[in-house]
Amino acid sequence: MKTAYLNSETIKTGLLRSLLRLTPLLLMGVLTLVTFWLVKQNEPVSKSVIERVRLHEPDYTIVNGALSALDELGKTKYRILGKKVIHYDDDASIDITAPRMRLFPPGKAAVTVKSDLGHLDGDLTILDLTGNAEIFRPPQAASATEPARPRMLALSSFFKVLINDDIIETNKPITLEQGMSVMHASDGGTFNNVQQSMVLSGQVRGRIEREQQGIRP
Repeated sequence: MKTAYLNSETIKTGLLRSLLRLTPLLLMGVLTLVTFWLVKQNEPVSKSVIERVRLHEPDYTIVNGALSALDELGKTKYRILGKKVIHYDDDASIDITAPRMRLFPPGKAAVTVKSDLGHLDGDLTILDLTGNAEIFRPPQAASATEPARPRMLALSSFFKVLINDDIIETNKPITLEQGMSVMHASDGGTFNNVQQSMVLSGQVRGRIEREQQGIRP
């Protein structure tokens, strides 16, 4: 019994001495962890993270800017003008104040589309026009290949120009004037710039005037 008691005391004494020897190492380890945590808490965001998160902020602004595109023959296909043109670096999109777009279909009268505000996507394929949006085509005299066309004016709160498709469309209510004729459509319409024709959608009401002076409504 006495021998067992002495062995137990010896073991306890050995463990205590071992813990005392390890105490400086344990303290150094805790201090290292605390220091690492404090450094991480106060470390600024790394440059790589900033580069990955690109903010939607303008990188340049042009006053009275213009953007033009040419067709296969080198002639102007369309031109977009704006009182202020704001370009964004993250998606290459463009915001335009008082945009005015001129479309030049071969052999036909130029068409003008304008509004209060515009947004052009980064691929330069879709132009959204918002606020007092309108499409205007002047009257066109008859030619060897085209019939005479009256003045056309389409009014809506929104138009989407599908640039590559030569289509202008809206799903908002629209008012269409052609010559003396006036039509109202509840669900918008689609203007084909190649054919220079408008198809109205939804409930359509208004008046259609007969041809006057060789001009067909």
